[in-house]
Amino acid sequence: MNETWLILGATSAMARAFASAVADRKTGVLLAGRDMDDLQASASDCLLRGARLAEAVTFDARKPAGFEAIVQRLAAEEGRINVAVFVGYMPPQAEIDKNPELIEQVSTDNFSGPARLLQMIAPLIEERGSGTIVGVASVAGDRGRIGNYVYGAAKAGFATYLSGLRNRLTKAGGHVVTVKPGFVDTAMTWGLPGMFLVASPNDVAKAILNAVDKKKNEIYTPFFWRYIMLIIRNIPEAIFKKMSI
Repeated sequence: MNETWLILGATSAMARAFASAVADRKTGVLLAGRDMDDLQASASDCLLRGARLAEAVTFDARKPAGFEAIVQRLAAEEGRINVAVFVGYMPPQAEIDKNPELIEQVSTDNFSGPARLLQMIAPLIEERGSGTIVGVASVAGDRGRIGNYVYGAAKAGFATYLSGLRNRLTKAGGHVVTVKPGFVDTAMTWGLPGMFLVASPNDVAKAILNAVDKKKNEIYTPFFWRYIMLIIRNIPEAIFKKMSI
């Protein structure tokens, strides 16, 4: 059966690694984002790796007028259609504190924009009776922390959305995987203070594909972040609010 992956936010380091991994499996790859030159270069790399097809597609989470064209392009592919969402925007919390207007951009990029497009794609998966959606949330969404609580709130909303979408699509033969990465070596995390146990994008991509193959519902990557966040979530609020983590 033909299989095609639509990768949203395809210029990120994690997305590139994931695109390479699925290209190695000879799938079709639609690389969606704003930087077309970057996407075209990634598409060429995917073709060299053996992708059945590889195309660059314009996508901006803040411009929903372009979503229908993406849905139609994906619908034109026969067989199983899958979507992986790597879209993200994390300005420093201090900048958001100074300019609350950034909250809308953070919310749109990390939650409402991708969710709106997925709502449009979900009926295609239901009609075909198969297909996987991978949504990259974040450990930051597990508990509001002083350093990035707006970003964390947006990712928490996206994770909750993915949970509901999983419940919906499972009934039709589809599946949704929620991915919660810890610190990953990407442009978004370069120079951030307090970084530790940083994972490579390639390792994250492998973990995601493994979760897809095994139809896991939710993964933390690297795996030990599940236990780190279990501890953080269970710190009593009276203590937690005095901490600076």
